[in-house]
Order: sequence, then C-alpha cells, then structure tokens
Amino acid sequence: MARIVVTGGAGFLGSHLCRALLDRGDQVVCIDNLITGTTANIEELFGVAGFTFVQHDVSSYVWVPGDVDAIMHFASPASPIDFERIPIQTLKVGSLGTHNCLGLAKAKGATFFLASTSETYGDPLVHPQSETYWGNVNPIGPRGVYDEAKRFAEAITMAYHRHHGIDIRIVRIFNTYGPRMRPDDGRVVSNFVNQALAGEPLTIYGDGHQTRSFCYVDDEVRGFLALLDAEVTGPVNIGNPHEITVAEFARVVLEVTGSASPIEQRPLPVDDPTQRQPDITLARTLLGWEPVVELREGISRTAEWFAKDH
Repeated sequence: MARIVVTGGAGFLGSHLCRALLDRGDQVVCIDNLITGTTANIEELFGVAGFTFVQHDVSSYVWVPGDVDAIMHFASPASPIDFERIPIQTLKVGSLGTHNCLGLAKAKGATFFLASTSETYGDPLVHPQSETYWGNVNPIGPRGVYDEAKRFAEAITMAYHRHHGIDIRIVRIFNTYGPRMRPDDGRVVSNFVNQALAGEPLTIYGDGHQTRSFCYVDDEVRGFLALLDAEVTGPVNIGNPHEITVAEFARVVLEVTGSASPIEQRPLPVDDPTQRQPDITLARTLLGWEPVVELREGISRTAEWFAKDH
C-alpha cells in the first residue's frame, strides 16, 4: 500500500486515476481547485477507505501532512477552450504548480510523476512522434500557454531529478477519451459524440484530413500505473498508435451512435496540429504496455455515458 497525492484528481483523467489507485489498495489524497474538475467525478470515492479530498490550487504553496510515497501531478486545464478562457492559470499551474509539487516530493522523499502531453511536440515535423523529438511549438500562439507550460514542467522536473536526486516519471499523454469528459470542453470526441446524440451537425475544423490517435481512458490509466511502478524516468509516450483522420472519426461516431447528423466544416484554429500519432516503442518494450480497447468500443462506452448523464 502506498500513499499517493493526485493533483487535478477531480478532473477527467485524474478521477479515473484516483479510482484505479484505490482499487489496487493505495491511499489517495486528491487535490483540486475545481476550476475545470468537479466533485461529481469523484463523489463515488468519498465513501472509500483511504480517500481524502482537499480543495486547493497547487499554484499556491502545497503541503500534505504525513508520509507521501508519490505525487502524481495532473493539475492543469487541458482543453483548447480553456487556453483562451484561463491562459494565466494554465501557465501558472504548469510552472508554479509543478515547482510547488516538486518541493513537496523533495520534502517527503517521494516519487514525482509528471503528466506531460503530446502537445510538447506542437505541430510535428516528425511522424510518428517519438520521445527523442524536440517538437515544433509556437510559443506566442494561443496554444502556447499550454504547450510551453508543459515543456517548462518537463524541464524543471528533470532539473530536480539531476540536481536534487528526486525520483521522477514523465508521461506524454496523447488524445484520451471516455466517461467524465466535459461535454463542452471543445475536444473532438466530446464535440462529435454530443452533437451526434443531439442530432446536431458535427463540426469539422479544416478539411478533416488532419489526424488524431485516440486512447480510451482505461488503457491510458493502465499505462500510467505501469510507468509509476517501473524504474523508468521517461519521458514515455502513452497513447494509441492507431491514426485516423478527423473526417473518418466523424463517420465512426455517426455509425456507433446511429445518428443522422450532417457534417459541417469550419475554419481550422491557429496552430492546430495537422498530425498526431505516438511512437509507443518505449512503452511496449520498457513497460510491456499497449492499448487494447478498440475505437468503436470506446466510443460506444463514451456515448452511453454522455447519453445517461447529460
């Protein structure tokens, strides 16, 4: 049994991670300021032994009484609409928040696990993207507040590892989907599924030829735990290497939901990546991990959740 702090634990990914840690017998201290997360995501956990929730912004000083074995830093807005709505908070949690959580890890002698992102690759000039690729990021574009915050977070995490000897893990997360996504978060999965369920037009930005690689949340979290338990510093890509165009993905959503919604095209947002596909060679060889949930099955589960809860 370990005692693990999960920042951003009331968010989409964080809540699934809290559940998985509790299920394997760990104690969890969930910290979230609820700026994008919600207690509805973790309400089922409040009665579970070993679970504690603290409402706090980790961009301010962070302290947790008692022993801590690991800090898993997932606190950050992660949706395109958030980058324009709360850009300063996005930058602060990636910089100040990461610094504060690293300080807690140093004080407790704990492992620090950073949730980084495929967005560190920007609009990639290398395909598929491996961990050795340094990226193609526009630091002053609207997405730069997220991309550069995560790039800084990786840099300071490595600095603490080299300078203070902190045990670290860095995961680069690719497009993840599943139950508990925010219906209005502006991402393609939640957009398409909710539009299809409502019989509204599916909005494709650009010509639909840009690609994404979608990983179901259960697979993604299984990858996190494999990395946490391994003697692997990272960064390690955790994502699904099955690449699909946005236009093809729209057709899958329509077929799975049985919707007759039409498709509408809109202008492509600034700096929107044209290709996204992880090279998961490291995850396969070092962690023995790869995704198993097929896209149609994952979309079916996600649509069922949206239809029931929203």
